[in-house]
Amino acid sequence: MRGIVVKSTGSWYAVRMESGEVLECRIKGKFRMKGIKTTNPVAVGDVVEVEINPDGAVIHRIEERKNYIIRKSTNLSKEAHIIAANVDQAMLVVTVNHPVTSTVFIDRFLASVEAYRIPAILVFNKIDLYDEDDLMLLGALTQIYMEIGYECLHVSSLTGEGIEDVVAALKDKVTVFSGLSGVGKSSLINRVEPGLQLKVAEISESHDTGKHTTTFAEMFPLSFGGYIVDTPGIRAFGLIHMEKAEISHYFPEIFKRAKDCRFYNCTHIHEPGCAVIQAVEDGEISESRYFSYTSMFEEGEEKYRK
Repeated sequence: MRGIVVKSTGSWYAVRMESGEVLECRIKGKFRMKGIKTTNPVAVGDVVEVEINPDGAVIHRIEERKNYIIRKSTNLSKEAHIIAANVDQAMLVVTVNHPVTSTVFIDRFLASVEAYRIPAILVFNKIDLYDEDDLMLLGALTQIYMEIGYECLHVSSLTGEGIEDVVAALKDKVTVFSGLSGVGKSSLINRVEPGLQLKVAEISESHDTGKHTTTFAEMFPLSFGGYIVDTPGIRAFGLIHMEKAEISHYFPEIFKRAKDCRFYNCTHIHEPGCAVIQAVEDGEISESRYFSYTSMFEEGEEKYRK
């Protein structure tokens, strides 16, 4: 019997079967470690085959993934944690303020999903809280990302402004919903699909950062078609499997300019005749994006390939 994994708690997996029934499944022991450099051999979004035996339902086969998103694992013995598999798009909820989402975080996220060829949408939430300075920054960031080719939505999960654009973007797709704690991710999901009633934690005012409310990834069917994968609030998106020389490939505007560099192996850090550095000086590539690229590059290969 075939089904799709809709929830994972690490040892048990909820699988929505083609019949619509949801089964609680375990996985065959040999899946657990067999050469898989991840903490979780089965992820939300995986299409699996299930067999029923006297001990219950067991996942005995995972179909090939069309893509997946990872983050660095907290378990140091393994390489990465797969957040979700077989997704159509990634939606990153960010806030210009209350709390601030740094552009380095946004750019790491975008580079990661570019590496897996997953389209990304930026959702700027809490626009009802922004003052004049925040709104100017919102406009500047939106321009930067839209010029690169990323769709940007402006919403308020509190007032409902812009929610119809989010619904239109989610319809009939499998979407990973991500964002740092405190950006209003769960409130936004509740606004989009009021029946879900996800647990929402009030932002802790003392730090202007949120408490983690989502412990395990879970996939929720949407009444208007599609699924959303709600992921644990994440602080640092993992860039595993990314060679130093490849990082620039996942910044589309840098990759586009790189063909005009004097040296074919230009790192875009210090070389003469670098078309990327020239484009930054000419204002054609944003300084914040270039800063994110150099910070990721200079952290070096070791961090990403432990």
